[in-house]
Amino acid sequence: MSPEVDAEVEVEAPTAVETPWRRLDVRMLVVGPLGSLGRLLPVVVILLITGQGDVTRLWIALAVAVLVVLAGVVRWRTTRYRITAERVELHSGWLNRQRRSVPRDRIRTVDLTAKLLHRAFGLSTVQVSSASKAVADASGQLSLDAVSKAEADLLRRELLDRSPASDAAPTSPAVAAGPPPAQELARLDWSWLRYAPLTFSSLAGIGAIGATAFNLVDDLGVDPRDIGAVDAAAERLGSAPVWLAVLVVVTVVLALAVVGALLLFAERWYDYRLTREPAGWGAGSGTLRVKRGLLTRRSLSVSEDRLRGAEIIEPLLLRAGRGAQCRALSSGLPGDAQGGALQPPAPRAEAHRVASVALREHPSQITEATLRRHPRAALTRRMTRALMPTAVLVAVAFVLGSVLPPVAWLGPWSLLLVPVAVFLGFDRYRNLGHELTARYLVSRQGSAVRQTVALQRTGVIGWTFRQSIFQRRSGLVTLEAVTAAGQGGYTVLDVAAQDAVALADAATPHLLTPFLLRA
Repeated sequence: MSPEVDAEVEVEAPTAVETPWRRLDVRMLVVGPLGSLGRLLPVVVILLITGQGDVTRLWIALAVAVLVVLAGVVRWRTTRYRITAERVELHSGWLNRQRRSVPRDRIRTVDLTAKLLHRAFGLSTVQVSSASKAVADASGQLSLDAVSKAEADLLRRELLDRSPASDAAPTSPAVAAGPPPAQELARLDWSWLRYAPLTFSSLAGIGAIGATAFNLVDDLGVDPRDIGAVDAAAERLGSAPVWLAVLVVVTVVLALAVVGALLLFAERWYDYRLTREPAGWGAGSGTLRVKRGLLTRRSLSVSEDRLRGAEIIEPLLLRAGRGAQCRALSSGLPGDAQGGALQPPAPRAEAHRVASVALREHPSQITEATLRRHPRAALTRRMTRALMPTAVLVAVAFVLGSVLPPVAWLGPWSLLLVPVAVFLGFDRYRNLGHELTARYLVSRQGSAVRQTVALQRTGVIGWTFRQSIFQRRSGLVTLEAVTAAGQGGYTVLDVAAQDAVALADAATPHLLTPFLLRA
């Protein structure tokens, strides 16, 4: 027999393949300079039409534009990003280098924004928002400005899908095959346009645009009175009676505000769609996606696994028109007036319906739940806080009227504030309420802006009890449910002290048990 020979076979361990770095789309080298030059157009137009202003400022602006173009080239050359199975990494900067990294399991929302110039070149900006505002920039966002439209949508699906297959490379067949069909939950109804003038954000936006235009004209040294039509109108208005001049100015301002609000509504919410995209490559609840915009196309995607509730917002004017707006409660959403908006201002019933389909709950279990009234002591507090400042204003008005005879009318007219204060105090109390349903804590408060919040009980991570000296005398407590979503905490105002403890203990069983036993 031949002798046995033991042969050792050396097996090499598999080497880890490093995820390659990517650059922003090369078309940004054109879009960036064009965007910078576009900001100079208002200056050039004013100078050409009026023939006024300091031409030196134009040359300074052009020199700044050249520097901005060069800075854009440097930014493109020094910016790179990559997406691994665990993190999203962004490296940028030349003189001031920045290294940003966001864990993928903390990503809450992905926002795609394509301005008009970006859309012309097939580009989009991707903003990744995480649960912690300390991991990216000051607003909690990591921004890729800009990538191709196809890659942006691929990144959105890849980052929000938390199934195991989502860790595959973006070019893998499972991802490249595309997502399952989306379910449409809501779309724009142009009859909702009537609610545009009833929202403060639209009116404030028009005011901001007007202020910007005025500052631009003023900086260029252009006097509107030197324009013939404006000067003639101002002269005729000055020769009219005071009451008529005031009426004309108020009418013109209101008309401009209404028209501007309508245009701003159309630009913001054109082609609005709310859809639910199912998890296409494994486990997961899917994604809520809001698409909207005329000139600037926006797409906000919120992972349903990270959705912690919904909020119905009703500003006073919008509430008077029986309108409302629904917003999502999730961490990582923008903090502006439109942050987390699932729909435009719409009929109140539509807002509650959108909250229902977004949370997959019957309206009676969330934002349309029957709420418990708060104690009568809460009404006393609402009235006291409304009437005391009013009484001070009325007293000051009468004192000024007695000291300055020309304004003696201030005292009697200030009495009109009293019924207004009474109405606001009673309305604030009437809007107070709370209820604990099977899965949600529902609370309502506010008069100038009424807010109805449906917060998942599993999303509550703590409770805060606050009691001022006046609340202590009335036996009331302000209870705050602490959460990582939305504003970080939602309050139940002026609830009886014993009811506040019972509510918190029932909403999150066993969380307060150790403290109750010690008490």
